[in-house]
Amino acid sequence: MEISAAGRLEVRITPDDVGKRVSVRCRYEHGSAQEKFTDTVGVLTSWDDGVLMITRRDGESVRIPESTLVAGKVVPAAPARRRGPAATYAELAHVASRAWRPVESERLGEWELRAAAGFTRRANSVLPLGDPGLPLDAALEAVRRWYGERGLPAYVQTATGAEGTQELLCAELERRGWVREVTAELWTGALAPVADRAEGAGVVLSREADEAWLARYRRKGVSEVALRVLGGGPSVWFATVPGAAGEAPAAIGRCVVDGRWAGFAAVEVDPGRRREGLATEVMAALARRALDEGASAGWLQVETDNDGARALYAALGFAKHHAYHHYRAPGGDDAPAPAEAGPRGDTASGPGRS
Repeated sequence: MEISAAGRLEVRITPDDVGKRVSVRCRYEHGSAQEKFTDTVGVLTSWDDGVLMITRRDGESVRIPESTLVAGKVVPAAPARRRGPAATYAELAHVASRAWRPVESERLGEWELRAAAGFTRRANSVLPLGDPGLPLDAALEAVRRWYGERGLPAYVQTATGAEGTQELLCAELERRGWVREVTAELWTGALAPVADRAEGAGVVLSREADEAWLARYRRKGVSEVALRVLGGGPSVWFATVPGAAGEAPAAIGRCVVDGRWAGFAAVEVDPGRRREGLATEVMAALARRALDEGASAGWLQVETDNDGARALYAALGFAKHHAYHHYRAPGGDDAPAPAEAGPRGDTASGPGRS
């Protein structure tokens, strides 16, 4: 924390620092012989009526009464990454969007409105990278109208926890009653260590999701729209580990190669064959294919409570880059939420559902 020449803690932030990343210490227990303190680091999203709101890396907002502040300072916009490929949030957001394309999209200024008949929130939400070209309230009304015309709830996908993410937009959505329904994380890592982890023997790669692959995919009865989303992207590969005769595959996975990036998804394993290393085999085979196409870095998405998948990806060298969230418009309960695509499960599970 900030300490003055006299050795005392100082508050060196003001309401003019809204939008900046700050570190503060506040007193949460007083009147006792020994006061207790708590530290909070995040983006200062508001300072009104004597109350500070700070959004942490995970997107959670912390309310801090000004009267409890004992120290505070502005800190660098994002912490230095200790491992993994360097990337900006905007770069990864564009790459992730190209790997999971909607069947319909429209521009609202620099925002992209995306729809795919309700198949997953990612393909049925606004990607707000930049200025919508309208005041926020007018832009959000246009968003609600666009999705309402398609019988879909209006969602905005935001991100927190990295340089250039959207903590201020998250705070503005929450003030307007938008509800955060899903939080997940995007992780990145180098491809070569993944390719070296296993032989990938027995993994069959294909350009299409055939009936066998779909038989293992978590979503049953996949629609034509879902198939278009699954097959969309710059260079899409599907991995299959065949199962016993007449049975669904033992494991599957999907990878989209896009320049230096390879995005992994839908890594699923037969529950009866988990902990055999099949998920690692699938990831390794897809990583080698991506390396052959010139990629060097990988990314994937995983939910915050998917402990098994997080342990697997950490062991493969992946680490969190940022958190992302889906906010649903208030009063949109009549429209069904988008169907989710990815698996949940344990160490054999794939990168997230949202």
